[in-house]
Amino acid sequence: MKFSQYSFIEGLKINLEKMGFVRPTDIQFKSIPPILKGEDVLAIAQTGTGKTAAFAIPIINSLHLQKKDKRPNGIRCLVMAPTHELALQIHTVFTQLCKHTKVDALCIYGGVEQDPQIKQLQKGVDILIATPGRLFDLVSQGEVNLSKVEILVLDEADHMLDLGFINDIKSLMRHIPKKRQTLFFSATINEKIKKLAYSLVTDAIRIQIAPKDPVAKNIDHAVAHIKMDDKRFFLAEFIRNNVEKKTLVFVRTKVRAERVKKALHRFEIESDTIHSDKEQTERENTMQNFRGDELKVLIATDVSARGIDIPNVEFVINYDLPESSEQYVHRVGRTGRGTKKGIAISFCGEDEKDLLKEIESNLGKPISVMEIAKSQYDLTVKTVTENPNDWRALMDEAEDLLQHPKRRKRKK
Repeated sequence: MKFSQYSFIEGLKINLEKMGFVRPTDIQFKSIPPILKGEDVLAIAQTGTGKTAAFAIPIINSLHLQKKDKRPNGIRCLVMAPTHELALQIHTVFTQLCKHTKVDALCIYGGVEQDPQIKQLQKGVDILIATPGRLFDLVSQGEVNLSKVEILVLDEADHMLDLGFINDIKSLMRHIPKKRQTLFFSATINEKIKKLAYSLVTDAIRIQIAPKDPVAKNIDHAVAHIKMDDKRFFLAEFIRNNVEKKTLVFVRTKVRAERVKKALHRFEIESDTIHSDKEQTERENTMQNFRGDELKVLIATDVSARGIDIPNVEFVINYDLPESSEQYVHRVGRTGRGTKKGIAISFCGEDEKDLLKEIESNLGKPISVMEIAKSQYDLTVKTVTENPNDWRALMDEAEDLLQHPKRRKRKK
């Protein structure tokens, strides 16, 4: 069935055609009808399968039909997302789909001044996309009125819980009418999020796409067993051999992200980082550069994994293995989106083998091992370490100077 065959409003059909939406994906095909009927939905689908459009399309269609004119009647739909990046990307989809309709959308998030957001809210808006922290702040200040919300969407709600937003979410529920439509969308679900979901929905329609295979089939997986201290050398070598490819590198912490960036810089490889310590304007500029051709290598933490929806990411490199198999799903889902092919490569250190077993158990199959002969392994490390700008050499020199400050004086 094509989108043109749905009984959507004409403006929405025009938008879908301009965006290149011809046929619905599985999650869209199964979600749109019950959402249009006003039913609660709990949907689990692989990342990159079009979850945002699955709820945005029917929401916009329904709100448009109920609205008499273009004047805002108060916030009628609230969409909550865990990160700034994901909230902005959801807003982009809504903005594109709202053209030629009576409905408009606004996005609010933390990390930036709230006064401009308050001014936009005062003008009125039909659909509000928000991160829990900023929304909670503005509701507490009386700047946001949620009393007219008819539809509540929690996107990647499990990640919101992981980030510690559970209390904010529960507090916000007191400001939203109990009689409403509630939609949950996520790539994974666990007992904690299931408990929250069923406390908020009423007779929800449960939709699960490809439950036996948590990641898209068009992603190839591989693992390379590399010592922790040698990972930067193999990363540099890999990027040098794929210089024109867009590569997303995942690390476990903000500190490691910056260290890997510095290491790559000393190998004369340009990269940038995205994590929660960055100012919002920095994060937005970095994402914009990665979407275009200005930046080929982006280093990210797990906090940003679900906020990166970038077309044509050829490689995802798990520099550090994630701490959970669910997070692996979200990481690798940044490549192989839609009908595109993608490759996910994990660097596994000796102390990460248990994490690898958990990931393979969740995938239901072993990950192909990239065999590296000892001679090739040694050659890769030796080739990079012979570089005079090598990270290890500089760190050894710095440590030597700290321990023997008199040597610095003699060099002068």
